[in-house]
Amino acid sequence: MQVVKTLRAVRCMLIRGGTSKGAYFLEKEKGMPVKIDWRTPDEENAQKQAEAIEQLVNAGASGIAVSCSDANKLTPAINDAVAHGVPVVTFDSDAAGSKRFAFVGVDDVECGQDLCRAIAKEMNNTGVVAVLAGNPNAPNLQRRIAGLRQEAANYPGLKILDTFYHKETPQDSIATVEQVMQAHPEVNGWAMLAGWALFSDRALKWSPGTVKLTAIVSHPATLEYIREGYTNLLLAQQVYEWGVRPVDLLFDAVQNGKYPATWFVKISLLPVTKDNVDDLDTRWKGWLQGESNDR
Repeated sequence: MQVVKTLRAVRCMLIRGGTSKGAYFLEKEKGMPVKIDWRTPDEENAQKQAEAIEQLVNAGASGIAVSCSDANKLTPAINDAVAHGVPVVTFDSDAAGSKRFAFVGVDDVECGQDLCRAIAKEMNNTGVVAVLAGNPNAPNLQRRIAGLRQEAANYPGLKILDTFYHKETPQDSIATVEQVMQAHPEVNGWAMLAGWALFSDRALKWSPGTVKLTAIVSHPATLEYIREGYTNLLLAQQVYEWGVRPVDLLFDAVQNGKYPATWFVKISLLPVTKDNVDDLDTRWKGWLQGESNDR
């Protein structure tokens, strides 16, 4: 009798087209059933993530993928899972000191540097930039901020006002942008480390082009801001790959005892402009409808 392994995934926040789609196509490719047990807290909460990992281990999960809201809080839970024989992969936001065997995502310092260069180009290297971020405890955002500030030193005419944090919902991020614009009318550029404020239609309260904007995005709704002229460049996180690759890695580890040669599986940012925005939009629609679209 053939023993069929089951993979279960846990992540911290909803990014459509992610892990569940990855499992679907892995099942088609490998010819074996892959079950995803999706444990997403109602709001970002590292303690609930840690509890979910413990629950998955107790339920007999074969492998776990997690995007860490707080590395310090998640590391003990990850290490305990590994001690119980359950391999763990992190994605998007890592727990570098844990016993996870791989991390799938961007180079966060490089990501911040790319964002800084993008906003500098939009502003002709001159102006006052506000930085928008989400969870202040998220290790990936802290590294992105470090990279952005490091790169900003190369642009003496560009002033980084400050980093403004918010709860990771569109409503809270939009409210933060409005508060900053009221308190600091000198701001004429926004560098968004995560594009929550762009998840809603027409969320920005200025005319296109009057305040410059670049953002790291992970949602198809954000693409409209290129079409409407609010920005010439967005940096898209390839979140579909964030879903596919962890499940691939866990399958190989559980079923074949095969592990990657290096712990870091880099997924680069995808620059999005008017030239390729329609193509990416088409791919998103395919992913959400259950089509692989050439991965």
